[in-house]
Amino acid sequence: MTSDISTLANWIHTSPSTVFFGGAGVSTESGIPDFRGANGFYFQERTIPLEQVLSIDFFSVHPEAYWEWFREVHKPVEPNGAHRALAALESDGLLDCVITQNIDGLHQRAGSNQVWELHGNWEHLLCTACGAGYPLSAIPEAFEELVPTCPRCHGQLRPDIVMYGEALNEEVISGAVQAIAQADLLIVAGTSLVVYPAAGLLNYFSGSHLVLMNATPTNADADADADLIIRDPVAQSFEAVMKELS
Repeated sequence: MTSDISTLANWIHTSPSTVFFGGAGVSTESGIPDFRGANGFYFQERTIPLEQVLSIDFFSVHPEAYWEWFREVHKPVEPNGAHRALAALESDGLLDCVITQNIDGLHQRAGSNQVWELHGNWEHLLCTACGAGYPLSAIPEAFEELVPTCPRCHGQLRPDIVMYGEALNEEVISGAVQAIAQADLLIVAGTSLVVYPAAGLLNYFSGSHLVLMNATPTNADADADADLIIRDPVAQSFEAVMKELS
């Protein structure tokens, strides 16, 4: 691992443009289960499958199912070493941006400013009637009532996330594509790269070095194209990288 960490630290230090692309595995060390891991949300036994709970068609008719799941899994968590390292790299001018599939908002809480959230952020709510937006912290009813409502018009609130059956935000996709296309070093971490269209963003990369940081193999094309593969936990690896850089 030491040799791989040294190589990655050197690439980060010398790269003219570095972009980070992360998935659920970035936040597991903060205590948030991933979706498709052995103990992930996707494989938990539920009366209503989670993929159905998180679909826009089902949510439109049965929003209470989402809020029941949300209150079950939304726990106090803190950014881990990976989130903090990425924020520090951006502050030091060594990282252009973070592209994330996660909806937990931990990158921003750690101090990252340039974050492209492909699937939105459940810490932000939108009114389905008037379109007003609210931070989750401003709506205590989200943790108490069956379905929270808008303080302004009393319309139904929804999480500002991309549900199954909804298209990704075009502005976010455009920003992520541009960042990846311009990157010289692309670090992909905590994702199996099987969920599209997000996984397809790697097709826009034509830089010098592709680094994969994931506990298990990703899709065959990505593993074959990678210049460096690290199987250790993401936070642990980034903490080691920061020590090398210091």
